Amino acid sequence: MRRGFRAYKPYYWSSLVLAGPVVISQLGHTLVHTADSIVVGQFAGTIPLAAVSLVHSVFMIVLVIGLGIAYGLTPLIAQENGRKNYDECGVLLSNSLLINILSGILLFCLVYFGSMVVIDHLGQDPAVVREAKPYLFILSLSILPLMVFNAFKQFAEGLGFTKQAMNITIWGNVLNVLLAIVFVKGMFGITPMGVSGVGYSTLIDRCLMAVVMGFYVFHSVNFKRYLPRFNIMRIDTKRCLSILKIGAPVAMQYVFEIGAFAGAAVIAGTLGPNEQAAHQVAITLAAMTYMMASGIAAAATIKTGNSFGQRNFFRLKRYAISSYHIVLVFMGICALLFALLNQYLPWIFTKDTIVIGIAAQLLIIAGLFQLFDGTQVVGLGILRGMGDVNTPTLITFVAYWVVGLPIAYLLGIVLHFGVEGIWYGLTLGLLTSSVLLYMRYRRVVGKLSGV
Repeated sequence: MRRGFRAYKPYYWSSLVLAGPVVISQLGHTLVHTADSIVVGQFAGTIPLAAVSLVHSVFMIVLVIGLGIAYGLTPLIAQENGRKNYDECGVLLSNSLLINILSGILLFCLVYFGSMVVIDHLGQDPAVVREAKPYLFILSLSILPLMVFNAFKQFAEGLGFTKQAMNITIWGNVLNVLLAIVFVKGMFGITPMGVSGVGYSTLIDRCLMAVVMGFYVFHSVNFKRYLPRFNIMRIDTKRCLSILKIGAPVAMQYVFEIGAFAGAAVIAGTLGPNEQAAHQVAITLAAMTYMMASGIAAAATIKTGNSFGQRNFFRLKRYAISSYHIVLVFMGICALLFALLNQYLPWIFTKDTIVIGIAAQLLIIAGLFQLFDGTQVVGLGILRGMGDVNTPTLITFVAYWVVGLPIAYLLGIVLHFGVEGIWYGLTLGLLTSSVLLYMRYRRVVGKLSGV
């Protein structure tokens, strides 16, 4: 064991140095919604908190489509940088930025003309729906600036520059929390906005983040050798397709997983507002650990992508296995914290003792699926670094929509286990995904290295 640690030690350290800032910036996406849930739960009550749960369930499906499309740039940048093809990186950024802008516009239209209508037909409490619709519209306006931010963020991270996105995300979240409190409570002469207030705070935050991240990329000396051929008017169909060839399957992977959890929230909503609010509390905490694990996965994508570009398969395997080790330790600690603090963590979000009691039980189950959630997202990250995205997309579909969500409905609704049964179904989906993705990694890396 000691010999194994020495063999992997430089890979642990290198991965952690890269992953640290990515973890924080990835966590920023979730912290925006976490802050919204906390502010609404503490200052507005259970019905508005249930409305936030409903909106996030619907909106997250749209959001992760955008995040997945933006993510298509990172492995390509890592591979081209590994080949020292610096001019190509700037051209890829040009194409990615245009794709992200167009995607942001289309995703807003999807929310405005689709989700705003669908939300009326999900069997939810009418009071919850009334609170949810204005918030959903305002939140959808933030998609476009978020997509612009992610174009620059994924470019910088693909080159190994991760700290600036982290810093922007940290300050953006501080601003989001402060504005949310002011808007929701109605401070400094502002009329109390309720749930809509957190929507406006998120919109302002994401607009500023996009501007600052773009300014950093275009003015930092770190990127000068990559940008001579940057020109947003220099659009190449072949390069756009190469980005979408990775980004579209990654988006579908996100949709299949987040969509299953969104479906679980809708199923929980049919049980009542208390169950839906408790689901929101527990899933928000679980999402925080997931996004941190996805930061480790993003670092794995960059490291394996760079090694893949250099055809160094020995180093690729070392980075892959070290990433699995890191996420297992990290998620194991998170699982322990969820189990030990399950009675206390829900108080961060609400004072409703009924909601707290239900959420405390869900956190025990969340502790159980932490390891599976971490290993499956790292498995996806490693395979993306090698350009393998189609089969993993099929795996995520099977894991969540053939195994996880049907079993969640069976246990939760048909067999009357309630919201806990829904979460047991989700756990089985994560376990299935984790095992199948690891098997896929072993198969792909074995072919590449001739084993």
